[in-house]
Amino acid sequence: MRLLIVGTLEGQLGAASQMAMERGAQVTHAPDTDAALKILRSRGADLLMVEVILDIPALIPRLRTEHFSIPVVACGIGTDPKVAAAAIRGGAKEYIPLPPDAELIAAVLEAVAEDDQPFIYRDPIMKNVAALAEQVAPSEASILITGESGTGKEVMARFVHQKSRRANKPFVAVNCAAIPENLLESELFGHEKGAFTGAVARRIGKFEEADGGTLLLDEISEMDIRLQAKLLRAIQERQIDRVGGSKPVNVDIRIIATSNRKMQEEVKAGTFREDLFFRLNVVNLQVPPLRQRPADVKALAEFFVEKYTEMNKVPARQLSENAFKALTAHTWPGNVRELENAMHRAVLLATGDAIEAAAIMLPDASGNLMAPDTLTQNGGSPDTDGAAADTASHQGEESGATLVGKTVAEVERDLIIDTLKHCLGNRTHAANILGISIRTLRNKLNQYQTEGVTVPQPGDGGQRAPV
Repeated sequence: MRLLIVGTLEGQLGAASQMAMERGAQVTHAPDTDAALKILRSRGADLLMVEVILDIPALIPRLRTEHFSIPVVACGIGTDPKVAAAAIRGGAKEYIPLPPDAELIAAVLEAVAEDDQPFIYRDPIMKNVAALAEQVAPSEASILITGESGTGKEVMARFVHQKSRRANKPFVAVNCAAIPENLLESELFGHEKGAFTGAVARRIGKFEEADGGTLLLDEISEMDIRLQAKLLRAIQERQIDRVGGSKPVNVDIRIIATSNRKMQEEVKAGTFREDLFFRLNVVNLQVPPLRQRPADVKALAEFFVEKYTEMNKVPARQLSENAFKALTAHTWPGNVRELENAMHRAVLLATGDAIEAAAIMLPDASGNLMAPDTLTQNGGSPDTDGAAADTASHQGEESGATLVGKTVAEVERDLIIDTLKHCLGNRTHAANILGISIRTLRNKLNQYQTEGVTVPQPGDGGQRAPV
């Protein structure tokens, strides 16, 4: 992950850089926003960490004008909560107080960039997929990774890159579904100054940023079919044309693409070019859904519990047998992403010596958090013989009865408020942890405000104030 730090950070620049590099980030520095923009145009970055005194609300529009879709994190020492809140309202994704804390920086880098998820697998079905991935990784063949949303396709792509001969070169990811159609061409191929409104300077694209390494085209099935023709030529010729450019630019990259759709059906429907499909699908790695990988559920759950226990600095707890039963009974429609959010919530909710099933709150179809024994799945309860209800009652006694006597709405409210406090009031980060949409979170907060409940403001360090 390529991190660009902007500003002096009031003497904390070296410490923040070192912590980020220890977490695997490639760090570049810029003294001010003008210098930062020059660096972005020439080499790119995955994340900006900007000193809050540099007027982030003014920087964000400049990034948008030049069509940079890069997350921004604000940071500062003893910053006025209003300044931090203004930075987040202006477009910053997070706020980091300085002096920097290593775990907080690690958490923010992960939450924003989402690129340091280790490849954890124990199930035989995933061992077969991983073995095939490792076998083909040293080749130059294009790879198409398919599977449901949240199964870990990007993690698999990074695994292939790490096992390839290009491992010490850049790994650049482009989410084709997240970038507007009219901007994706410039994002991929770059542009020359004056090529279109907002092209105030030459900018290289992701193909050039990834030169010598691997380019991941995430959710490629969302790419407009007209742009697919230019992509096919770039892959075949190993040359790209910047938007508005007059001569081709040579590139040396390995292409990995992912999709959560059935690509053969997209080809039949005419929404995806058959020749591009064959060019990308030299090797197909199919990542199975989590419900087909029961051994991975346990391994990943244990990993996430350890990760979030350390991050939140709460007492270490193991998952109980009843908790494992609840995990394996769930079908995990959100796959690994849903499991991670559930384990983060469980770490925050657990109160006894172990994490019991009662602490594993899962979202229902409406986004409301429910205990496993009350969550209906596939027309029934995960535990149809009634054991789940007995287990939940027993767990309530073991956990000091913290949850006993509370309604689900009250438990949900406390969890949302505590998570928001942990995130220094950042709504986006809290929604990601909770596994709900930002809209759902805001609706909940508006409801709590009506009820007289107070919540943390962005950047307030945990002080509670009205929404």
